[in-house]
Amino acid sequence: MPRFAANLSMMFTEVPFLERFEKAARAGFTAVEYMFPYAFAKEEVATPLARYNLTQVLFNMPAGDWDKGERGLAALPGREDEFAKSLETALVYAKATKAPILHCMAGYPPKDADMAEVERTYKANLAKAADFFAPHGIAVGIEPINQRSMPGFFLKTVDQAIRYIEEIGRPTIKLQFDFFHVQMQEGCVALKFKENLKYVGHCQLAGAPERNEPDTGELRYEYIFQTADALGYAGYIGCEYNPANGTEAGLGWFAPYRNKQH
Repeated sequence: MPRFAANLSMMFTEVPFLERFEKAARAGFTAVEYMFPYAFAKEEVATPLARYNLTQVLFNMPAGDWDKGERGLAALPGREDEFAKSLETALVYAKATKAPILHCMAGYPPKDADMAEVERTYKANLAKAADFFAPHGIAVGIEPINQRSMPGFFLKTVDQAIRYIEEIGRPTIKLQFDFFHVQMQEGCVALKFKENLKYVGHCQLAGAPERNEPDTGELRYEYIFQTADALGYAGYIGCEYNPANGTEAGLGWFAPYRNKQH
């Protein structure tokens, strides 16, 4: 039986962020994820986890200036010191929330950048992050993101991610397998998941191509969930989708799993 985490950056946005934990728990979720906690004190995000008996499964490391369009630091030459400081910031929140994996966003390299240097920077930063978090029992997730949604994002495909994981050689670097992004970029979602399961540390979902509820669009998630179960995937699947007509109105897909999440 798959286990789902409500993504509080995209779901339950009808209420302020800190109220979304309760909403998720009342809807039947036992776990949550979100993009960033850094606008709040660590206690503000840790308290509702305990209050509503929720597991924090993932959040992103600081990703640069989000409001100016930055989407990660790891593949940006010249930003290594900022990246290193971001690890310390993320660790504070990971300890407070007991998050087992942190998403390290690659980012948009400058268009005129030397791509060999970009790749060296990315691999060195990932190794640094893995070595930094490993003593704390925290993994580093890397997520290929499709070029329709985020043109120019450095990490594009599953094969590219696997190559870096193998070349860097740190066992705590994990593939963050987002079924939506893989479908939009490559297709063959179930086969790619099966072929690369040993690298997977976390999954996410959304209907494709609109990125709404998983019971919409061209992906048949019933089959994907059955495949994940058959393969023995024991991790969480983050619900990183945009509700089409309000979060609670679109949770019909979740009804069969609502009381079976532990």
